Amino acid sequence: MKKPNILFLLVDQLRPDHAGFMPEAVYSTPHLKALAESATVFTNCQSVNPICMPARSALLTGRYSHQIGAHAMAGDLNFDLPTFPRALQNAGYWTAMAGKLHVLQSWPWGTPRGRGTNLHALAPKIKTLGFNWLWESAGKQLAVKNYCDWCAHLDARGILEPVRDFLAACGDNRNVADEALEPDGKPWPFDEADHVDVVTGDKAIQALRERPKDTPFYLNVSFCSPHKPFDPPQRYLDAEPYEETDDYIPGPEGEELSPDLKKTLWRLRRAYRATIRLVDDQIGRILDELREQGELDNTVILFSSDHGEMMGDHGRVQKSTYYRESLTVPTLVRDPRQPAHRVYTPPVELTDLTATILDTAGLDPQTVLSEPWPAYRDRIPCRSLRPALTDDTPVREFAFSESSQNWHCMQSATRKYVRHILPDVDPGFHEEFFDLVNDPREQRNLAHFPDEREALQRHRHALEHLLATTPPAQHAWAAFG
Repeated sequence: MKKPNILFLLVDQLRPDHAGFMPEAVYSTPHLKALAESATVFTNCQSVNPICMPARSALLTGRYSHQIGAHAMAGDLNFDLPTFPRALQNAGYWTAMAGKLHVLQSWPWGTPRGRGTNLHALAPKIKTLGFNWLWESAGKQLAVKNYCDWCAHLDARGILEPVRDFLAACGDNRNVADEALEPDGKPWPFDEADHVDVVTGDKAIQALRERPKDTPFYLNVSFCSPHKPFDPPQRYLDAEPYEETDDYIPGPEGEELSPDLKKTLWRLRRAYRATIRLVDDQIGRILDELREQGELDNTVILFSSDHGEMMGDHGRVQKSTYYRESLTVPTLVRDPRQPAHRVYTPPVELTDLTATILDTAGLDPQTVLSEPWPAYRDRIPCRSLRPALTDDTPVREFAFSESSQNWHCMQSATRKYVRHILPDVDPGFHEEFFDLVNDPREQRNLAHFPDEREALQRHRHALEHLLATTPPAQHAWAAFG
């Protein structure tokens, strides 16, 4: 039997309620929704780390952030670790990457403009992660500091520095909703064809056309939107109505956003949705190309996001927190050999897609991602979701996440346990415990409720066991023999 092609569509910073195929959807994404009609939708897929670089490094390796030293937006992925694209190459797949990879965060904050990493020059080295074909974008804001293939495209068009001016003027990343959000939400002021997500769509189609036709392919298309800045082309912004829907989730102490801040966020919501529509259209173009090539029915398609977006809920914006809007990522898997719409509700992890991709190619994740030496390089926690395409048996009981050594989280089907790390306070941590059935907006901490003591202890023990059994992978450096 011919090996299936594999297409992995990844977006950046998409809330679960803004993917049209999710049960709680408040926004329509027509191409994704049509794709989901013959796919399994995972309603509780949890990012293993709701920050860009750690989540993407974990995806490549099938390991948790703490196993590979990628807790936060700092440092680089160790290229010595096994990756799933390399395993696919070894199994006879032609592998390609179009868009945001983001596994190198070499430079410290405060690095001058244009003095970051030259990803364009490093392409031959980056391809050793397992890519036969590579076109990489640094990301929107990161293109101000880095030089990537998208920057080279803009450079050739004579607009790199004006684009950097625009991106820099949209403001910095912040996690707290405040007045600093005001500069964002402006429409893309250049030719629509030069927007990073349109160019990414173009390059994905180019890869599909240039691939060897006698070899199964793996293609990862990684869009930069709807990550900040929310910069849709004008026609996409014009198509989105401005709505003043006051449905923000209050802050931890019941704090409400100010009227002025709500208005800013309503404006940003509009731009956020417009960038989502832009990406959905690019996905439609890619699916059309597969259809025209006669490969749609021989291609397993996966879709997800690296993390979500708070957009004012709980008094926060951006990501890096454990609330559903940031932590849960809208996810689907479509296998044309099992073309049925299913909704799978038990918790799973983002890196389970890593195992699913390998399983689809007939590979065992534990075998191809682990090594017997040095120590702890054989601890591979990702699990294939393929059984969930036909069966409701839970793939895992708990989904784990962590972020910047600030907190750890264990989510089950009905509860979410969060342990905040407080290194300068005895006993060194603070706990939160949410009933996801009766409190889906995660507003009532039950950690000190006597009726929840047994369930809390079960989640606490699950977290401690996971951390104890997934230590960091050790590395070798010195020449031997």
